[in-house]
Amino acid sequence: MKKHDFVTNGPDGKVAPRLRIRDFSQSLPMLLLRGREAVMRHFRPSLLEHGVTEQQWRVLRALSTTDEMEVMVLANATYLLAPSLSRILKDLQRRGLVKRRSDRRDLRRNLVAITPKGDELIDTLSPRSEVIYGEICRRFGQKNFDLLQDLLRELEADLQDDMLVDPGMPAGVDPQKTVR
Repeated sequence: MKKHDFVTNGPDGKVAPRLRIRDFSQSLPMLLLRGREAVMRHFRPSLLEHGVTEQQWRVLRALSTTDEMEVMVLANATYLLAPSLSRILKDLQRRGLVKRRSDRRDLRRNLVAITPKGDELIDTLSPRSEVIYGEICRRFGQKNFDLLQDLLRELEADLQDDMLVDPGMPAGVDPQKTVR
């Protein structure tokens, strides 16, 4: 065994074997990121051709499914942090792709809607997007594509409710309040 295979454990100086972390190539977050990058590599050129970032496209796509959306709901739907979304919305609004307004019932709430110009951009990019989806399904197989979507939705749902238990965390300790 090598020195890095052991760890000093606590103030008493006892040495114990180190729990080995899984190989980097088997890291779920990295596998998901690599899969995302493999997919986005095909979509990115048409977005860039039309001057749209991936994040802007997510916002436009989310807004294209509804009449209008509250800003924080949009942030959650697009997995964007509020400060980033605020910057993105300013740019999209400046370009005439979205419009914002205050909620008449609660002036603290902001509502966002896609504009006709934003809808035109969606309509322009959608055919190319569907061609890319078709090519992905052809290469990966429609059955695999459908299964992957189902598995990812299931993974999200299964991990949605609770924090995963850390076996090294003492019972009753809130992992979100623990600094590591």
